[in-house]
Amino acid sequence: MNWDDLRIFLATARAESLTSAKASLRMDPATIARRIARLEDAAGTALFVKSPQGYRLTEAGQRLLGHAEEAETALGRGMGALTGAGETLSGPIRIGAPDGCATYLLPQVCARIAERHPDLDLQIVSLPRVVNLSRREADFAITVSKPDTMRLQADKLSDYRLSLAASEDWLARNGVPRDVSALRGARMIGYIPDMIFDAELDYLGGLGVTRVPLASTSISVQLQMARAGGGLAVVHDFALPEAPELRRVLPDQVALTRTFWLVRHRGQVDARLDRIAALLADGLRGEIARLEGLALADKSA
Repeated sequence: MNWDDLRIFLATARAESLTSAKASLRMDPATIARRIARLEDAAGTALFVKSPQGYRLTEAGQRLLGHAEEAETALGRGMGALTGAGETLSGPIRIGAPDGCATYLLPQVCARIAERHPDLDLQIVSLPRVVNLSRREADFAITVSKPDTMRLQADKLSDYRLSLAASEDWLARNGVPRDVSALRGARMIGYIPDMIFDAELDYLGGLGVTRVPLASTSISVQLQMARAGGGLAVVHDFALPEAPELRRVLPDQVALTRTFWLVRHRGQVDARLDRIAALLADGLRGEIARLEGLALADKSA
């Protein structure tokens, strides 16, 4: 078993189909299939379940996957030692993040990092789901839930706060809710209920709200709906400085806290990624503290 065979195995496992794997491998699907078959013959067992829907790892394939990723990381470290990549910050780094973090925090943090490290290419991926590190969609993922798999390393970045808010115009027209129970009959803004991809994002469900008349998969769209006078929304405190039209509502009754986690492959730990992780962590913590401090100066309704 050689590295080139493992490289083809990894690309196919991550893409889950020969057609999707061909782009990263620059091989035609028939060649990839032959190479996978040769690897399975050498291993003496099937590594994939093949079907018209694609290639899915067998139990043996799952066992090989972790070892193949360790080999990939070891090779990367060796090349880094030869090229000096561990001493300088350069090349592409892709960061997957939820919408709120990607919109209101990461642009400032990445701009400052890029200023100090001009050879570093920083890419922010914002999707209405958790970024898949196993498929190499990103080098890092910022999440609001700590993953429960041992294959991933999760380091706590920072707690952050969320508040109920509405525009002054909406409050003038509709009045301030007297308590949390009044929210069940109010015009609420939030996530599309059946498209919430993480339980930590189900803010309104925790408040007993079952109907969401204005909804979006994007927290920044929700914020704009609230700014436009559409209703009440749970918003990040660090986003409030961007929305001077909004005021907190029931701050003594609705004060949520969530946590950002910085997630990466356990086998990917190296000096370069460690340095970038530290820059991201320091930058995000500082930016959250700065913006939440500005938001505290605002009045509440």
